[in-house]
Amino acid sequence: MSNEAVNSGRTGERPEENGLIGRESEVVPGRFGEPQEISRAIYSQGGGKACPTRPMFLCLHGWGSNEQDLAQMMSYVAPGNDYVSLRAPLVLQAEGPGEFGSGSGAFSWYHDSLPTGEDLDRDIFAAATAVDNWVTRHIETGRELVPIGFSQGAALAIHLLRVDPERYRAAIALSGFVAPGQVPGTAPADERLSSMERPVFYGYGDMDSVIPKYEIHAAAAWLEEHTWLTMKHYRQLDHAVSLPEFSDLRHWLLLNNISSGVM
Repeated sequence: MSNEAVNSGRTGERPEENGLIGRESEVVPGRFGEPQEISRAIYSQGGGKACPTRPMFLCLHGWGSNEQDLAQMMSYVAPGNDYVSLRAPLVLQAEGPGEFGSGSGAFSWYHDSLPTGEDLDRDIFAAATAVDNWVTRHIETGRELVPIGFSQGAALAIHLLRVDPERYRAAIALSGFVAPGQVPGTAPADERLSSMERPVFYGYGDMDSVIPKYEIHAAAAWLEEHTWLTMKHYRQLDHAVSLPEFSDLRHWLLLNNISSGVM
């Protein structure tokens, strides 16, 4: 598959001409905002078509993980729903036999583990565009989709609503953050999103040592203004998920008619 150009809304412009590609990264080779393409996905049983009347989950892993991570989590969250889990396109560690670590490899959505400012705006728009393009090519238009992500993937799950809110039924962000939207064109649907009341579940640990507290508070404030937010925090939880969080999430899914609640 060939790389797809980022849609800037201005016909004929290349991303580097309209400010969507930024500086060189010092962490992951490449430039912030470079167009990306999804090349690997795994589906739940039945090729993601076992439960077609229920929304499908779109699983988005975190930094240094891979598509198998959230796929394993879904049996605790919504075993009665289909899912597809995507691999981030930036390679931190290639797949291998596994003698010295994860044989499934380690990947990233962004050119840094926790980019900020304009770097984050450019990278998260490139990642969201890549995911949205993949969804257009591979998931039938009428199938309801709910992005669910952890850390980097949580930020991306939220940003899909900022790029194409009509396509996504809701979003779930576990230990995530929100892009500032400083770079024009990187959050094109914010104004539409505010009027749509898309349900969002945002959970985080009060001992998170990765996402700074001010980023968590900023994310909560932004989500409160732009979405129908349910926010939960968990005592003594670091940058991770927990069984109490899964319990709250299952209840939220049931209230929003996304899952049956049956375990």
